[in-house]
Amino acid sequence: MADFITRWDPFREAVTLREAMDRLFEESFIPARRREARDQVFRLPLDAYVTPEEIVILANMPGVKPESVEITIEGDTLTIKGERPGPVENVDYVLQERTYGKFQRTLNINIPVDANKAEARFENGLLTLVIPKAEAVKPKTITVVTK
Repeated sequence: MADFITRWDPFREAVTLREAMDRLFEESFIPARRREARDQVFRLPLDAYVTPEEIVILANMPGVKPESVEITIEGDTLTIKGERPGPVENVDYVLQERTYGKFQRTLNINIPVDANKAEARFENGLLTLVIPKAEAVKPKTITVVTK
């Protein structure tokens, strides 16, 4: 029963609350904040899942040209960078919610991968990155034989 007891760490929850407050202010509708955000790099939202053979990462990138996306794998660190085109110039927006400008996302992949065989596909604004696992971590089936 003692294995199920976890120690409460108040600092872990405080960091989570701080991150939530940062996001709240980042997503504010204050126009001055939007002007400042043009020079900031925003965090690219991702989906990721693992199969027995590979790691698959999905990212929505509407309006982004595939050639403007940079994907690097260095050691166990994956970085995706790019830039989403800016808004229409010389108009007065009534509502402006879409993010634009530079984006970046860095992930630590704690699974050995074969970066040389990674593939990136771009279709209808969806980036699909498939990174094969290294042979050492792929599941192996061993057949039992009888004599």
